[in-house]
Amino acid sequence: MIAKFGLIAAIGCLLAGSGADRATAFPQPFAGPARGKQLIWSDEFAGSAGGLPDPTKWSYDTGGGGWGNRELQYYTPPGGGNAFLDGRGHLKIIARRGRYTGSDGASGNYTSARLQTLHTFEFTYGLIQARIKVPKGSGLLPTFWALGSDAYDGPGSWPASGEIDAMEVRGSDPRVLYGTIHGPWSWLPGGLGSALHVRTPLSSRFHTYAVEWSPASIVFLFDGRVYGTVRPSELRPGAAWPFQHPFFLLLNLTVGGKFGGRPTSSTRFPASMTVDWVRVWQ
Repeated sequence: MIAKFGLIAAIGCLLAGSGADRATAFPQPFAGPARGKQLIWSDEFAGSAGGLPDPTKWSYDTGGGGWGNRELQYYTPPGGGNAFLDGRGHLKIIARRGRYTGSDGASGNYTSARLQTLHTFEFTYGLIQARIKVPKGSGLLPTFWALGSDAYDGPGSWPASGEIDAMEVRGSDPRVLYGTIHGPWSWLPGGLGSALHVRTPLSSRFHTYAVEWSPASIVFLFDGRVYGTVRPSELRPGAAWPFQHPFFLLLNLTVGGKFGGRPTSSTRFPASMTVDWVRVWQ
């Protein structure tokens, strides 16, 4: 999600159901926390309407300038009106149309927010889950993901740090869920992962997006069912596997970018990514 280039190596699945999506089409059920894991971190986003996310859990990654990915938004700091609690147990991340210039001198024609747990919560391995309702509309890209703790250390730190995209949904095609990993692999500029095709738009209701991260694999899950697995053996012999050290979580709603595309006249703003909860189990 720092940058998305080329095409993802995708495996498509079609979800059965009408009205509400059903997971019965998946061949691999997943027991999740019932397998004996312990909840080690969570945010249920309790608080009064208009309140800010818990600063002991979340910080803000701010700025504009395209993020090396032709993105159009400026990520605002706390109080910028782009990330707040709704008073009903949800976090709202709002993308708005409107010119904004930050204290760094960078400008954007849209604003949004990018929250992260860098320096507040970092972890190695576990089950990462979030229950999210995504927006629809061309040019919108909601993301739930994780970065290696050294991703911001300097030029070249990413993608050597590793990146796990637990959920990306292009607003222009909200029937496709992408789960992807990125590393220092020049022959895989789009990363490695899976794409899940569903019949009912993901923007129509809340869904649970998850990753089971272990030393041997990274498993992508949708509503408790496996739809993709990536293992080190799928890479070239000797290729780095940068998923053996601490990572931190991120939530954001991008406008534009090489993967998300540009907004059109039919894209509605403000656009909302609504997060019910985030949980990490080990």
